[in-house]
Amino acid sequence: MRFLKRFFLLLTVIFLFAVFDDCFSQNKATSQTKTPLLTADTILIKKNQRKMELYNKGKLIKGYKISIGFAPIGTKQQEGDGKTPEGEYTITSKNPHSQFHKSLKISYPNTADKENAKKKKVSPGGDIMIHGLGKQFSYLGKLHTLHDWTFGCIAVTNEEIDEIWKLVKEGTIVKIEP
Repeated sequence: MRFLKRFFLLLTVIFLFAVFDDCFSQNKATSQTKTPLLTADTILIKKNQRKMELYNKGKLIKGYKISIGFAPIGTKQQEGDGKTPEGEYTITSKNPHSQFHKSLKISYPNTADKENAKKKKVSPGGDIMIHGLGKQFSYLGKLHTLHDWTFGCIAVTNEEIDEIWKLVKEGTIVKIEP
């Protein structure tokens, strides 16, 4: 019985390495092609692919695997729905002391989001950010991407948010696609 438990544990570890090998190799390849002094003028988030890409003048700087809201299908309609918004926004501020390591605040809700929520007589919510994992869960690293777990934010590892922090300024355009 003990042998079977160890065997299944080993198979699980091998499976996880196989699943994340592609993710790790994509990031390594992308990071080798980036120019360190470039800053991003656009962040493109592809929800259905669980991908975030940083661009400078249309040229890809870096790509990241992400987790999004726990109810990933559709755009954010109201506070507490667990959805990540869709549309065009900007980075409005940077918080170096976030409970999720560091965070970049996204300008959600925009005018259309507010009007939509008003018609439905609900709060649109707010505090949508790109953030790390925080101290309690930083040990998970890229494993956090196995499950969508945020309340509508976009999550990356702490190492990745440290890198993104250097590449993104307030005012950067954020495009979130389904």
